[in-house]
Amino acid sequence: MSKHKGSFVSLLPLIIFVALFIGTGLIAGDFNAMPITVAAVIASVLAFFLYFKEPFKDKLSAYLKGAAQENIILIIVIFLLSGAFSGVAGAMGAVDSTVNMGLTFLPGSLLLSGIFIICCFVSLSMGTSMGTVVAIAPIAIGIADQTEIGVALALATVIGGAMFGDNLSFISDTTIVATRTQGVKMIDKFKVNFWIVLPGALLTVVILYLLTADVSLSETGNYDFRFIEVLPYLAVLIVALLGVDVIIVLLSGAVFAGILGLFTGAFDIFTLITAAGEGIAGMQEIAIITILIAGMIGLVSHYGGITYLLDTIMSRIKSKKGAELGIASLVSVTDISTANNTISIIMTGPLAKNIADEYDVDPRKSASILDTFAAGFQGLIPYGGQMLAASGLAAGISPVEIMPYSIYPIILIISGIVAILIGFPRKYSKENVK
Repeated sequence: MSKHKGSFVSLLPLIIFVALFIGTGLIAGDFNAMPITVAAVIASVLAFFLYFKEPFKDKLSAYLKGAAQENIILIIVIFLLSGAFSGVAGAMGAVDSTVNMGLTFLPGSLLLSGIFIICCFVSLSMGTSMGTVVAIAPIAIGIADQTEIGVALALATVIGGAMFGDNLSFISDTTIVATRTQGVKMIDKFKVNFWIVLPGALLTVVILYLLTADVSLSETGNYDFRFIEVLPYLAVLIVALLGVDVIIVLLSGAVFAGILGLFTGAFDIFTLITAAGEGIAGMQEIAIITILIAGMIGLVSHYGGITYLLDTIMSRIKSKKGAELGIASLVSVTDISTANNTISIIMTGPLAKNIADEYDVDPRKSASILDTFAAGFQGLIPYGGQMLAASGLAAGISPVEIMPYSIYPIILIISGIVAILIGFPRKYSKENVK
């Protein structure tokens, strides 16, 4: 627990970070003008100057604990493994063949909608948005390069589909935490949550189709591909659909791609090692950024900044509908502040349960609200792991450039608000509560 009561001042490091990263980009007209690494370092250094009377070692301890959270280390491992898989798969021709196969069999108007639907199924089966992004983003980038589809739009589509499954999957951390904190069965939460998000997903497919209805290929002619080179991505897709852990999915994918590459003569053992190493090296900056942001947020939390936000919102709840909007606000601002949807639900879940009990909010709905809004904002914030991973795989693209094309996360948030305003679902049975 924080020693500090918490105030607006406690939030200054996070505000400074966002202002530097996004504000500089707006002023300069280039969102790469202020590297996110530099913005995170500056905000972190300034954070240590708050609350002068507190010993430096206590602040350092809070910073390091924030940076060394188990969930943060897991994200970094996923980054590095995804880099290895992408590097090896790219070197053996998997990306090019997979992209060319898609261009051969699908018209340009269906490519983006197809990517979104595939990501929905993969994330629903894998239970992780991060794993989905790092697995499918290279294909989306390749398709964007061969068509009139912008890279930012393609990556935003991948992130949107990834957040769909992260929100609904039975094996997703967010679903598990949301249902356990609200004391409701996963299947009951799924039934409510599904009807909240399904209209938004269908609307997203329609919008993506309309946006790309006139898309044509940048080059005409045959797009050569070898089916054997498509197998690494096909294998990853199948294993993900079986619900295998993302670490195993990426590691086995890299090994399988390496074996196929050696078999086809795409590279020798030394080139294979080099490709894997270069892929890992390409994700190192994203890993460093993640550590810096997590440490800064750990210090903000230590100062009581997150507690201040939660207390401010809770003090304004007066009715049942206000309670539902309050739960949505709690998890939303916490996700924006922590850049982690699982952590945001862990932090706000017990508070949401108290609010739901006091104002007679359907526990299935409180669990759905937690997961829906956490997923929505996680797919929007430019310093979230999903945005960082996607932009890290595409050279020259800033996470801020992806934000305007985040169709599904925006629709997801709107769907959640509509569900609250219309009072869906209207009835529930106490038997649904454990």
